[in-house]
Amino acid sequence: MMTEMHDPHEKVVPERLKFIKSLMFPAVFVLLIWIVKTTELVFDLEFYSWGLFPQKLDGLRGIVFSPFIHGDFSHLISNTFPLLLLGSALFYFYRDVAFRVLLLSVLITGLWVWVLGRPSYHIGASGIIYSLAAFLFVSGVIRRHPRLMALSLLVVFLYGGMVWGVFPVQERVSWESHLMGMLSGIMLAFFYRSHGPQRKKYSWELEPEEEEPAEGPVPGLPARQPADSDGSGITHTGTGPVEYSYREGLVKTRGNRQAGK
Repeated sequence: MMTEMHDPHEKVVPERLKFIKSLMFPAVFVLLIWIVKTTELVFDLEFYSWGLFPQKLDGLRGIVFSPFIHGDFSHLISNTFPLLLLGSALFYFYRDVAFRVLLLSVLITGLWVWVLGRPSYHIGASGIIYSLAAFLFVSGVIRRHPRLMALSLLVVFLYGGMVWGVFPVQERVSWESHLMGMLSGIMLAFFYRSHGPQRKKYSWELEPEEEEPAEGPVPGLPARQPADSDGSGITHTGTGPVEYSYREGLVKTRGNRQAGK
């Protein structure tokens, strides 16, 4: 009798590669925002005018460029780790829709801020962070997938305090970006609820389908024939034409009457 030996590292390696791949795009995004800030510092430049300015046509470019622009290194550092963590979680657990969710988070959040925001330059990637956090939390809740619900709890544990950022507490903080980001994340979670990992359904959760009654003659009754003028079926049994009433269950023979069964 032969037995096959399985390497315990066979399952570990694919998971490790999956994690590395999920980290790549968020890392590239973070690298870009650091390059932008370093360029400002080295060449004594200010890119804030490329930020999002609501209700102005030239402010529309900020929908794309504002996530890469930050006021100072403190602002940049505070956004770096959430982008890496939440971005990696998005690409790891929802890789089928990750790019679409990230792109739509940027566009929807930016567009709503451009329509509803205060007349000032809005810069930074915090709107994307709020959108990703909301998406990951709500997706885990509505899917009821064990691993995704655990991720939702982790998001609440790490970033639950972010909810206060959606209120106009600090004047120089774009609470509009935070609020619109959170709303866009919730909307995307419901929109893509049928995409990506789904909770396994067990046999006792599946409702049996109701079988439709088969069409055909009823056992013990003569086959239905075309109806005559009074609506009863006609059969040809016995010595003469026989009328059978399906409603009353009586058999009638023209000229004489017989009791039906």
